[in-house]
This record gives sequence, structure tokens and C-alpha cells, in this order.
Amino acid sequence: QVQLVESGGGLVQAGASLRLSCAASGRTFSRYAMGWFRQDPGKEREFVAAITWSAGSPLYADSVKGRFTISRDIAKNTMYLQMNFLKPEDTAVYYCAAKGTLGRYIRQADYDYWGQGTQITVSS
Repeated sequence: QVQLVESGGGLVQAGASLRLSCAASGRTFSRYAMGWFRQDPGKEREFVAAITWSAGSPLYADSVKGRFTISRDIAKNTMYLQMNFLKPEDTAVYYCAAKGTLGRYIRQADYDYWGQGTQITVSS
């Protein structure tokens, strides 16, 4: 069993920063990429950012490019999302996900494991 646990969410004002963490535990599994998605009530879950686990190559949605930074610490088995200049439209539940096999990694269906999510609320 693989567990992904997000932490770091909260309520902040517009312009503030937050850092999310996603810690992986459980059985050892091969990992090609990990990603962050977010979902607002009534909307589809959308891609935020992803990173290839070995090479550390990042990929961002246009809506967060320049404000969010994804990273990973292989030794700690943890992925991070540094979010700066937060906007009210960033309000959502943020989920981390892991993909075990080679291939594209910007769709929900590309991922094998998911965390439970952490709420971020940005007030104006």
C-alpha cells in the first residue's frame, strides 16, 4: 500500500505564500513523476504542476507559472509546492499524486496514487 499525505494548507490573504508538502510512505514503488492538482467545488480537478522524480524536471500550468515552484527531496521521499503571490482564484483543495510508469503526466488519469487533499483558501 502506498500512502501520499499532503500538509501545509490553510487560510491566507491574497499575496501571501504557502508551502505544501507531500510525503510518500508505505511499500516501495517505482516513480516516474509526481504532481499537484487542485479542485474547487463544482469544478473539475485541474493540473497545477508536476516533476519527474529522477531528473527533477518541472512542468507548470500557465495559471501558476512564475508564482509556484515544485521540487522534491528524494532522500525524504517528499514533494513540495512553494506557492507565492497567492490569489483568491487559487482557492481549492490541493491533491498530490504519483505516477509509477514512464509517460505523460498532466492528466488525472496518468497517475496511480493520490493523497486525500489539503484545503487552501485565499481571501481577497
